[in-house]
Amino acid sequence: MAKKITVDPVTRIEGHLKIEVEIENGKVKNAWSSGTMARGFEAMLIGKDPRDASYVTSRFCGVCYSVHQIASARALDVAFGAKVPWGGNLIRNLVMGAQFIYDHPLHFYQLSALDYIDIMAIANYKGKDKDLLAVKDKIVGLVKSNDTYPLTPRYEPDEFCVKDPDLVITAVKHYLDALKMHMQARNMGAIWGGRTPHYQNIVVGGVTSYPDVNQVARFRTMLDKQKKFIEGVYIPDVVTFGTGPLWPLAKLGVGGGHYNYLSYGDFQLDPEGKKLVFPAGVIVGLNPAAIKVDPVDTKKITESVKYGWYKENKPVHPFDGEQVFKLNKKEAYTFVKAPRYDGKPMEVGPLARMLVAKNPTVLDLVAKGAKPGAVARHAARAIETKLMVDACYTWLDQLMTEMTKPGFKIHDTEHWNPPDKGEGAGFHEPPRGALGHWIKVKNKKIENYQCVVPSTWNASPRCENGIRGQYEEALIGAPIPDPKNPINVVRVIRSFDPCLACAIHIIDPQTNEIRKFIIE
Repeated sequence: MAKKITVDPVTRIEGHLKIEVEIENGKVKNAWSSGTMARGFEAMLIGKDPRDASYVTSRFCGVCYSVHQIASARALDVAFGAKVPWGGNLIRNLVMGAQFIYDHPLHFYQLSALDYIDIMAIANYKGKDKDLLAVKDKIVGLVKSNDTYPLTPRYEPDEFCVKDPDLVITAVKHYLDALKMHMQARNMGAIWGGRTPHYQNIVVGGVTSYPDVNQVARFRTMLDKQKKFIEGVYIPDVVTFGTGPLWPLAKLGVGGGHYNYLSYGDFQLDPEGKKLVFPAGVIVGLNPAAIKVDPVDTKKITESVKYGWYKENKPVHPFDGEQVFKLNKKEAYTFVKAPRYDGKPMEVGPLARMLVAKNPTVLDLVAKGAKPGAVARHAARAIETKLMVDACYTWLDQLMTEMTKPGFKIHDTEHWNPPDKGEGAGFHEPPRGALGHWIKVKNKKIENYQCVVPSTWNASPRCENGIRGQYEEALIGAPIPDPKNPINVVRVIRSFDPCLACAIHIIDPQTNEIRKFIIE
């Protein structure tokens, strides 16, 4: 007989997410993903100056703020008819590259790694390394004082948890080191963005931060340190765990899903955009032996609200989307809409990008027996973090060359004022996956604005055809031998790096009071 359990909230993610699963014979039989916050930023933008959009949408989230700013600016570029100079694109790339460099290691160490280690094994460390002994003393001291946050509470260790004291204590030491690198990587973005979070320099037509040689040198110095950590610590840790204790999970392919993948393509390496760090493409029904990648047609994107707390509507393209809440809607169970590409649910993010790119390292892992799933997502993140570091060096060199040219420009000043009428779509490949912003302008004001964010793709509910979203499908078949310890549920979900914070509370327009709802 199936047993239903609820994980609410899922911790160590951004935002509010509830996961319900039915377990039968020790495996997940069915699943439901419920985003329990409502996003209403789009409604706030109606009637505003279009140039406000990149700043307002940045406030969707304090973690992935800049990604909305760049996607919004690109939508405005199209709507305004602006052509971003190569110098402006280079600075945009460096700002967004810093976002990647801090985000992926943060996800591995601070958000996911604790799912795979028995933290209490540290007490059995017998080595002589002074740094590791200091970590041991700190953790043992916290345990004795009954103050073990943020390392606990946690699910009980299972067969896939690492219990080797040397490996565990090294991982915790790297957890602490990663926090310092995270801080520095944020500062890298602030060199160009002015501050972090919520950069100020990315606007329609380019950027506002005119570079100098000192800024380039500062960025490069910090990039050198990031490169050393990523290549000497982060990637080796991912390899150690992925090909060692987690290899059985990789071979099982726990967390696979629909095996449909989407990448918009992003990060120009040349002024013409002929070469990208992440190529664009769509994979429908992955065949690892012969991966078929089709071109992306964004006209095929629709959003369903069948099971969302929104007014009934047929699936529509984001240009025609709306935000009208209906909290008493029968069958609804989430504030997340259901994006579909040509009617199909898609996975977006690092694994999607690396499969679309046919990255040789990922294909080699697949050839050795790893199946696309939770463990493969961690590997894909590590691979593309190195790609981004390498790309940042290229952009720095290109920027230095560009700065010496007469008439060096970073902004299209001729297309700063809003058009009387226009529309545009802006796309970006941030750490969590395919992001799109769509805007319609009328009488120089925003007529409509819609966003489809990465976690909308991955965390979507069922659609009109009853097809599960990617989180939901990825959970099917996951082993849960003990319903009281559903650690594999959170392992799968966290492997996507969820960010549900592209949301706000619903505010009463008369009293400005935050209204509270209980959805049963």
